[in-house]
Amino acid sequence: MEIINYILDFILNLDQHLFKLVLDYGVWIYTILFLIVFMETGLVVMAFLPGDILLFTAGTFCAGVQNDVGQTAELNLLITLSVLLIAAILGDGVNYYLGKNLGLKLLNWKINDKPIVNPKYIMKTNEFYKLHGPKTIITARFLPIIRTFAPFVAGIGEMPYATFIRYNVVGAFIWVFSLVFLGYYLGSFAFVKNNFEIIILGIIAASLFPIIMELFMNKKNLKNKAYKL
Repeated sequence: MEIINYILDFILNLDQHLFKLVLDYGVWIYTILFLIVFMETGLVVMAFLPGDILLFTAGTFCAGVQNDVGQTAELNLLITLSVLLIAAILGDGVNYYLGKNLGLKLLNWKINDKPIVNPKYIMKTNEFYKLHGPKTIITARFLPIIRTFAPFVAGIGEMPYATFIRYNVVGAFIWVFSLVFLGYYLGSFAFVKNNFEIIILGIIAASLFPIIMELFMNKKNLKNKAYKL
């Protein structure tokens, strides 16, 4: 429970935590950002990491963030974009490799009698593939959980690597640049600075909305089929 509370606090107050990290670690902050995005996109057990929120928050810091005592924490925009883009591409690449070479084995691995990879996430990602095909690699970038499992499932399904890498690079570019620049331009507004927690909750809600809508539509379709029978 304590770990869950810490994760929630870290996500909802990411601006405060990132401010401290920038001041404490200097240029090493780029390594930390790289590792977070790389792990979230590259390791199925790290799907809980805050990818969308981190990109947006990093963007606000590229515009410079000042605390109440006048200290300023700032990230270089070009370096941030480059580091996060490389992390996103490499993360998906590693995840694809794991899915292709260890996927079926990982599905059988358990810790305390619980599967290390949740079958529900695999099933949900497969449903997205049926709807969108290879474009799922791009679409999934903006969907929590599915973002992490999409390349893994692509590997299990033996999607041709040439196809995967093309969608991987395009998806990573759109995901990283759109959210970082959104944070960069909105970060200068007083409302965003003073209501950062609300903005974070809004990003989470926007990310989850397509998944919730799909679940609702699937449930509605099942009810309609049952009614017809």
